[in-house]
Amino acid sequence: QVQLMESGGGLVQAGGSLRLSCTASGSTSAMGWYRQAPGKQRELIARINRAGSTNYADSVKGRFTISRDGAVNTIYLQMNSLKPEDTAVYYCNALALNGMDSWGKGTLVTVSF
Repeated sequence: QVQLMESGGGLVQAGGSLRLSCTASGSTSAMGWYRQAPGKQRELIARINRAGSTNYADSVKGRFTISRDGAVNTIYLQMNSLKPEDTAVYYCNALALNGMDSWGKGTLVTVSF
């Protein structure tokens, strides 16, 4: 199981941008970002595998971009045109090469009107 360190959350006005980072302690086969808003289930936002293939939730397509730097086991989530409904705790997830799943502690993103 890898350890994950997230950073980059904060408060931003609607229409603004934030970038989240997540660094894994070891190699992974895929990493992604989930979010959980108050009273809602955790949902997949974006995911990227070792080959660089990505997938996104419909709600963030065209606004969020996930990328990775394999040399440092880090993924990024560039979030543009943020909306109040993007407010949530964002969690990094990683699938280790041995198939074990890991989660970060979460970072809060708050988008004000």
